[in-house]
Parts: sequence; C-alpha cells; structure tokens
Amino acid sequence: MEADLFNHGVRPAINPGFSVSRVGGSAQIPAMKNLAGPLRIEFAQYKELAAFSQFGSDLNQDTLDRLNHGERIMEVLKQPQYKPMPVEDQVLILYALNNRHLVNIDVGRILKFQKDFIKYVGTHAAHIKEEIRESGKISEKLAENIDAVKG
Repeated sequence: MEADLFNHGVRPAINPGFSVSRVGGSAQIPAMKNLAGPLRIEFAQYKELAAFSQFGSDLNQDTLDRLNHGERIMEVLKQPQYKPMPVEDQVLILYALNNRHLVNIDVGRILKFQKDFIKYVGTHAAHIKEEIRESGKISEKLAENIDAVKG
C-alpha cells in the first residue's frame, strides 16, 4: 500500500508499477493482461517523471505527454468504495486509456467520461461488452468496433 496513492484517492492504493503475485495475474482474463501490462510500465515512468519534473520547468513535449497520460492513468485507477466495476467495463476503459482516447479529456472529467462511455456502449453496442465477457479477449475486429463507438 502506498500512502501517496491513497491520499490521491486511488483505491486500492497499490502501485501497479510493482509486480503482483503470479496468482493475481493468472486470474486475469487475456484482455486485461494485455492492457494492464503496458500500463504498469507507463505508470512507473509517470511516477519517476512526476518526481523529476518538480525540479525543472523546461520539459519537452514527450515528457509533458507522458505526464498527462500518467495523470489519466491515476484517474482511471480511482474507484469508489463498494462499487466494483464489471471486468468488461474495466477492459473498455483500459482499452480507451491505452489507445490514447482520453488524451483530450480534462483529468477532472475522466470519471464522467468513464460512466458515459460504459453507458453508451451498453446501450448502443452491447455486443462489445458481451464479446469481452464471453471471450475474454479483444480481437482486431472488436478493437475496430470499440474505436468506431468511441468515434
């Protein structure tokens, strides 16, 4: 548990940059494994860059982009207490995050985006959530369908 993450509302306050047990990874569906892997690395990089950037104000665009993406990772990892999210919804949000669909969304509106996106997919493209739930994977065709829904 990390106090810094807890104080920023990330629940559970576990740093995804650190390795978790093999049992936990084995329990994940393939789509979650594929999406969470790069996020662990990006989150660890964000934490390092955030600490480093406190000492300097002249940051290049790549560094700024990584910091902005890291802020969005932090927001996505926040979850309300006693409100677990179905795995297919988690996969949709992580897919959007990994594919940089949240870049232009203000950090303060990430939670609203998540709710609206999940609701929209459930209403207008329920087959996407159903396929994730049943197959546990994101095929190329499913990825195209998600991108098309996102607009």
